[in-house]
Amino acid sequence: MIKNLTCNGLLFFFAAVAGAQGLVGASISGNTFSAGIELPGGIEADLKISFEQVVGLTASNLGASAELVDPLDPDLLARLPEPNLVSLAGGFPVKVSIEPPASGALSFSGIASIEIHTHNLTYGVDCPFRLFAAEAGAPFRDITAAMSMGSYRTHGTKGGFSEFLIVADLRPLAAVIDGKFQRVQGVLDTHGWRIEAEVLAQLQEQLDLAAAAWYGAGNPVAAIREIEQFAAMAECAGDESVPSVWRASGDLVNVAGQLRAAAGTLRFSLNLRANAGP
Repeated sequence: MIKNLTCNGLLFFFAAVAGAQGLVGASISGNTFSAGIELPGGIEADLKISFEQVVGLTASNLGASAELVDPLDPDLLARLPEPNLVSLAGGFPVKVSIEPPASGALSFSGIASIEIHTHNLTYGVDCPFRLFAAEAGAPFRDITAAMSMGSYRTHGTKGGFSEFLIVADLRPLAAVIDGKFQRVQGVLDTHGWRIEAEVLAQLQEQLDLAAAAWYGAGNPVAAIREIEQFAAMAECAGDESVPSVWRASGDLVNVAGQLRAAAGTLRFSLNLRANAGP
């Protein structure tokens, strides 16, 4: 249950943006890449990227890096939704990039999980910090699937790779949930032609059930059950019905991974609403 706002670092502004050191101590264990983030000004974090199934996982094939960014950079702010309500977490002005080279051998199926753990921010009840992601140069979206103490730990899932930020998101939760429902529907609309027709119809019906539970009945718990079933259907459909493989060469679209990731962050926001009480 998440209550009571205690997020230190929200107003801290870090102006020294030169000389980023990036990642240190990179290691790989099984399907997981781990590294430390060390940047000027005492900015530190642990980064972990995990896969359900992966081939060719090496540090060079993954192409991960971290750099300081200016929290007041107008170009960066223009990529955030409602910049007057969404801003970089001032105590952690860091952009993490995962840019696997197209010539590399990296490929994975399912979802990739990205976890960032930093003591530069503090977790508390009603904490507004969220993990956002974007394709290079594109608008950032909330992908948060979980957050917890430690001092602040967050993780999200993706069906591909991109840039990542931790931001302070002060938008109304209902508006965030609306946007995430639209995101799941958008993935279905964009990639429906890649999905077997019968499975597409089943996924659409399941998403409609989740939407009815939220918009019709105002029941976030029921909506969570339906969106979890939606994600399970996307996962279990199989690659022939719902493409589920990402490859560095860019010739494949991991539709199942995108659907599951979009459903996962929607579930996170619905759970916040369910725990908020009447």
